Amino acid sequence: MSGLGKLVGVLKAAGESTRLRLLALLADGDHSVKDLTEILDQSQPRVSRHLKLLADAGLVQRHAEGAWAYYRLAPEGQGAELARWLTARVDPNAPERKRDKARQAEARAEQQAVAADYFAKVAESWDLLKTLHVPEAAVEAAVLAELGGRKVDLLVDLGTGTGRMLEVLAPAYKQGIGLDSSREMLAVARSRLVASGLSHAQVRLGDIGALDPSIGPADVVVIHQVLHYFDDPGRMLAQARRLLKPGGEILIVDFAPHDLEFLRTDHAHRRLGLSREQMNDWAALAGLDVLAAREFPSDSKDRGLTVCLWHLGDRSKVD
Repeated sequence: MSGLGKLVGVLKAAGESTRLRLLALLADGDHSVKDLTEILDQSQPRVSRHLKLLADAGLVQRHAEGAWAYYRLAPEGQGAELARWLTARVDPNAPERKRDKARQAEARAEQQAVAADYFAKVAESWDLLKTLHVPEAAVEAAVLAELGGRKVDLLVDLGTGTGRMLEVLAPAYKQGIGLDSSREMLAVARSRLVASGLSHAQVRLGDIGALDPSIGPADVVVIHQVLHYFDDPGRMLAQARRLLKPGGEILIVDFAPHDLEFLRTDHAHRRLGLSREQMNDWAALAGLDVLAAREFPSDSKDRGLTVCLWHLGDRSKVD
């Protein structure tokens, strides 16, 4: 098909009222098919058919999560440019648009309630770092500072949890992807991203122990408080390395070695901290260099943890 024919196809895909409503909703952030059927009050087959036409035309992007699928506006390409041009010109006061926005708000409120309920159930475990006097604010500021004020094209956060690092590092990337294996935690993360207005970040369901290389290539991979859940952190690091562009970087935050055995028995930690020597060995085996390493001691002398920040670089960098 000629370039003109493709453009006509894209225009046809966008030129229908329901599909334009879908584009406007997706301009506000990711939605599942279930979300969109409830917001539009239309059948699942009908909404899925419209979404397929939009995806085939390059106007939206689909990402499967098991039996579910999430959609968002395409991040780049001719279709992406047209989608953004069109959605910017949708009248916010049109009756259908106002109804869609109201139902969208109701759907998000319900999702946030579910997320809050889950968060309350795991609050004791999630607040553990605070009881151990971990200097979170200082660590987060240091992670952002390691990127030196740059804005990279793609940042991937492995084990994103509540999406906190996507929020902290938002000024440093054009596109951010958070990956986690817990649907409940992803619900928390999606609520956080919406509340923060971070339209350039998204989260996905995925096994960070068996990474899909198609997620990359990334400029930066973040692994925040994740490696201590793995029996073999070196294997996890080697997989993360395969997501990088040549010359890419990995930022790791984790605990220094400690003897708090209850973290293993009560909170599923497999490793009681990671040493500098271990990180140097794992990095070398993965074809990475340790560019910098910092420690953030706890302010508690009897029950505190020291947090380490490692900045790793890909050895294949070409000047």
